[in-house]
Amino acid sequence: MIESLYRIVALLRKELLAILKDSRSRVTVFVPPILQCLIFGYAASFDLNHVPYVVLDRDHSGASRALVAAIERNGVFERVATLNNAAEILPQITDKRAALAVVIDRNFERQLMAGKTANVQVIADGRNTNTAGTAQGYLSVIANDFSRKWRSENGYAAAPGVHVITRAWHNPNLITRWSMIPSLIGSITMMTTMILTAMSVAREREAGTFEQLLVTPFRPYEIMIGKALPSMLVGLVQATSIFLVAQLWFRIPFAGSYVVLLLSLSLFLAASVGIGLFISSMARNMQQAMIGSTVVVMPFMLLSGLTTPIMNMPAVAQYLTYVNPLRYAISVTHQIYLEAAGVGRLYPEMLALMIIAAVTLPIAAWMFRNRLT
Repeated sequence: MIESLYRIVALLRKELLAILKDSRSRVTVFVPPILQCLIFGYAASFDLNHVPYVVLDRDHSGASRALVAAIERNGVFERVATLNNAAEILPQITDKRAALAVVIDRNFERQLMAGKTANVQVIADGRNTNTAGTAQGYLSVIANDFSRKWRSENGYAAAPGVHVITRAWHNPNLITRWSMIPSLIGSITMMTTMILTAMSVAREREAGTFEQLLVTPFRPYEIMIGKALPSMLVGLVQATSIFLVAQLWFRIPFAGSYVVLLLSLSLFLAASVGIGLFISSMARNMQQAMIGSTVVVMPFMLLSGLTTPIMNMPAVAQYLTYVNPLRYAISVTHQIYLEAAGVGRLYPEMLALMIIAAVTLPIAAWMFRNRLT
């Protein structure tokens, strides 16, 4: 056992030196993540076409029901629950079952009939700033249209109408960077980790040193571990650099636990490395490894929820996201970073990452062993 550990450490040192001695590799590992983090932090924006929301109607009047009907006729909003009290709002938003909560005050209709302002409170999930900000704008337009129509139908031409009061939880000012930058901790890290892992064996084959590796005392699983650990370490370094940019440059407050974040990222990197090793075992040269990595990484990025909310995807695409480790990494980093979520809250995502790693790593080991023999 000790001898096996020494061999793995020796191979780990060899792989890290191969990455760090090459000036181009050093630049590739450290510079692009920081640049991408800055670019996404300043330039990213999204569209919106589907928003699940919940309603707390404290008035239960004809006017309040008419307002809810006007919201649903918009086509963008889908009511997922009708609540009975304010305590039910937090779990709906925190668990991402709803992006918005519409709270209609008591005496809503009476205020309208009296020619006074009738308040409607909108509570948004500030973790997704694009959805929250755009949806609040849509609701303001709907409320204004409802007010004009209601005043016209009831003869209150000069009445103030409906006043929408908006709030956002987890990101009060709806700053896009607060949502985007934590997502990059997983997405950029996955891209580099998977590519480095996929190219590790291909680089050996192309340089002609793979055959030399086969005649050493290394066992197949030791070679696989020695190829996997350096990529995971590089991934953690990249994740740390992005985290420092978020903290020191963008000043995004971190609400969670560093230990929980590190544990979650380790599970995510293990799942990503398993996929990268599978690609590496199939590729015969670095070009094939690079193409294979790109073919895998791009769908993972698109199906992660980074650029398009998963709720807006077709049903088939939503099912495909369940096998995408990046989906869970983005969810985990958001919850830890903005909500101070602990292991108890993150258990479903962490379990999914463990399952993906438990499937991909043995398959990669089997493929790797077959290619060695």
